[in-house]
Amino acid sequence: MVTRRPNLMIAISIVLASAILAIAVWVLAQMRDDALRRAQDSVFNVSLLVERDVSRNLEIYDLSLRAVIDGLKQPGVLDLKPAIRQMVLFDGSVSAKDMGSVFVVDEAGNVKFDSRASPPRHINLADCDYFTVHRDSPDVGLYISHPFVPKMQDRDVSIALSRRISRPDGSFGGVVVGTMHVAYFRKLFDGMNLGPGGSMALMLSDGTMLMRRPYDPKVVGINLTGTANYSRFAQQPSGDFFGTAAIDGVERWYAFRHIDMYPLILDVALSTRDMYVQWRHRAWIIGALIAALNVTIIALAILFSQQLRHRRAAEDELRELARTDGLTGVNNRRTFEENVDDEWHRAQRNAWPLSMLLIDVDSFKGFNDLYGHSAGDDALIDVARCIAQNVRRPGDTAARYGGEEFAVLLPNTDEAGAMRIAEQIRAAVQALQHRHVASSHHVLTVSIGIATAHGEAMATSRALVNAADEALYDAKDAGRNRVLCYRSVGQGAAGDRVVPPDAKARNVT
Repeated sequence: MVTRRPNLMIAISIVLASAILAIAVWVLAQMRDDALRRAQDSVFNVSLLVERDVSRNLEIYDLSLRAVIDGLKQPGVLDLKPAIRQMVLFDGSVSAKDMGSVFVVDEAGNVKFDSRASPPRHINLADCDYFTVHRDSPDVGLYISHPFVPKMQDRDVSIALSRRISRPDGSFGGVVVGTMHVAYFRKLFDGMNLGPGGSMALMLSDGTMLMRRPYDPKVVGINLTGTANYSRFAQQPSGDFFGTAAIDGVERWYAFRHIDMYPLILDVALSTRDMYVQWRHRAWIIGALIAALNVTIIALAILFSQQLRHRRAAEDELRELARTDGLTGVNNRRTFEENVDDEWHRAQRNAWPLSMLLIDVDSFKGFNDLYGHSAGDDALIDVARCIAQNVRRPGDTAARYGGEEFAVLLPNTDEAGAMRIAEQIRAAVQALQHRHVASSHHVLTVSIGIATAHGEAMATSRALVNAADEALYDAKDAGRNRVLCYRSVGQGAAGDRVVPPDAKARNVT
């Protein structure tokens, strides 16, 4: 089937290439999803690690602040010697790296006890946000301040963790406050691998930025309230989404969580470009291979289909050569005999007449001897052209029957129609005016015998051919350059024609 329809091969190759492309697209889509899931797992792990580290350190620092408050409530602590009181109130955690000073501040904002100095430094903290918050709200608990630069010699940007000191009657008795350098968060963030376009941020619940990676000192302390990303952070305790950072405009995938028990929000984000960089590299390789494979499949199909077309053309040409006379271009005898049998049976089934013309070039041997075989070939070509010009119906067949003889088969044509066509052919050949001095007519002419079968007048197709042949010989015996029709009055068995002694052909010229 494919060999008979070359275009089907191309169609099949296109369908196959499309199927391969569809599979490749599906595989690449799965690989892309896998890349996203791996990136999400990595971000969740990083955010969980950072959250636990921050939460643990804040909890330790908060426990230190609680210990100071509990120590102040113990009887006799305030009467201890300053060195011993320092040891009782302030444990070793407050001197850890990235931790600042811890102060006990009275109700007026003055420092009463200082973890790093005894006697305490003369500092008033009444204007600090954490002091006013605890003074005005007794139920704040642990308060984390906005970033600030301490008033002491330590000039690193810090945040303050503070708790209220309440008197036995519940009134405001001051604040215990400890500072923490935001550099601690920077070091923590720098230890996480987020790729060149990744980011990480820690902010207060009100949107104030405490630290961000990539680090920019100008970003610390800004407020993100009103930005699209912060609005999503504030809506739920944790989540993830694709968004664009308001700070640098980079599109990222964000995973965020509120650090439990603390007014802090942590977000970890990977650049979408970084997430898919390896996938894109593999996609280019796979895409190039699939494209090359598909192009090869289609190209081979096109080449194969072209070969099939050439083969079919060659077969058609050979078939045509096998059916056609090489000199005159009309059908050969073999084709004619096949058509006679087919048309005979068709005429019998449909009960229509079938006529045959047998044409012979008059005195052709003398023409060849006198003018040469090349001129003889040209003459046969011209005669064939005259026949073809007058036999034009799709079902009619004109053939070179042998040597200088031609045959014409006229389906569904009665004797009168056959006589008319034969006379046209005879006249057309004579009108060529090919000089033929060996002929009694002095030009090239033809003689034509006609036989018509209708109903059961002739028992076989062979009988029709024999009748046309006899009519042709009668035409030649009658002087050539004429058309004669075969006449019979009866037929014998097995296709033998029985002609009475007085039966003869009729001259219609």
